[in-house]
Amino acid sequence: MDFEPPEELRLLKENVRRFVDRELIPLEREVVNNVKLQKELPNRLRAKAEALGLWLYDVPVEFGGLGLGMAAKITVWSELGRTTALPSRNVNVFGPSVSPILYQLDGEARENYLMPVIRGEKRSCFAQTEADAGSDPAAMRTAAVKDGNHYVINGVKRFITGADEADFAQVFAVTDAQKRSRGGISAFLVDMDAPGVKVSASYDLMVDDRPCEIIFDNVRVPAGNLIGSEGDGFGLAQSWINAGRIRHGARSLGVMERCLELAVSYAKQRKTFGAPLSQRQAIQWPIIDMHMDAHKLRLMLHHVGWKFDRGEDCREEAFMVKIFGDERSFWAADRCMQIHGGIGLSKELPIERFFRDQRSMMITEGSIEVLRMALARMILDRR
Repeated sequence: MDFEPPEELRLLKENVRRFVDRELIPLEREVVNNVKLQKELPNRLRAKAEALGLWLYDVPVEFGGLGLGMAAKITVWSELGRTTALPSRNVNVFGPSVSPILYQLDGEARENYLMPVIRGEKRSCFAQTEADAGSDPAAMRTAAVKDGNHYVINGVKRFITGADEADFAQVFAVTDAQKRSRGGISAFLVDMDAPGVKVSASYDLMVDDRPCEIIFDNVRVPAGNLIGSEGDGFGLAQSWINAGRIRHGARSLGVMERCLELAVSYAKQRKTFGAPLSQRQAIQWPIIDMHMDAHKLRLMLHHVGWKFDRGEDCREEAFMVKIFGDERSFWAADRCMQIHGGIGLSKELPIERFFRDQRSMMITEGSIEVLRMALARMILDRR
């Protein structure tokens, strides 16, 4: 058993860490809590990002990208997770954010939707969640009914990130009410300026993300805009979300590592009652726990990345890195804030932003309660 990472991953980690330390962390005070400035960073830093050789690192080679595997992507995601200079849910400093589902497209759909996204000419959003169908997509009410060479879509999607800026949406709708999540949900490409599509509301959250509500009122979508085959939607969504859960874990590792760095540095310099905080057992123990949690999560991420790149089923491991990562990174931000005392509440430091972001992560892309329920089913079924 070899725990030494391959040379290429070690160099990748070092290069991305240098980029984060030199180009992003110094900008945190300038851009944190200012979504507009954060969204401008990719253009502002594009030349430096391209010089690093990581432009389109997660886009397959056949579409002009580097096609890095999951182990390499975990390395990039975790290093970027150390900074609050970037939006927590749209980390696209190394190229536009491309939904993996779009790689299923071919012909006209590929040219009209996928390639413009890769070139940065169009943006998409992922429209699955509904008011009564968040963690339970089988309860989805949005429906698509075949009508000649079109589908007619009716329904409402809620908490859709980026809907107000998207050129098109990947919309998931019920095409067979009997089968539902067992082959009755399909995915469609829907232009946001199509008749009947309306962004009706946005939600001001505790984090900087402002998700929207989208109404689909008798929206006619060409049959050619069906992604894959009818009934493939649930499987496509789950494969995308599975990778997203691994990304949650990778980001969490970056947050843990940065919080540990901040906590150790402050504990060494801050003195109370004549001695540094670092000499207080009450401070040492949470620092030790942060260190141990980061070590556990790092090993878990190496394992899930290895399985993913081998083409093995890694749903169980993906659930675990999200549950453990989201919970313990929030705990790390909380303890880091406590160690810093009053200054930890200040927006002069990145801690309060990590605290808010990581609390929200326990709800998005599968709440930790639902993932625990699914994980329990897996464990009990095989024993």
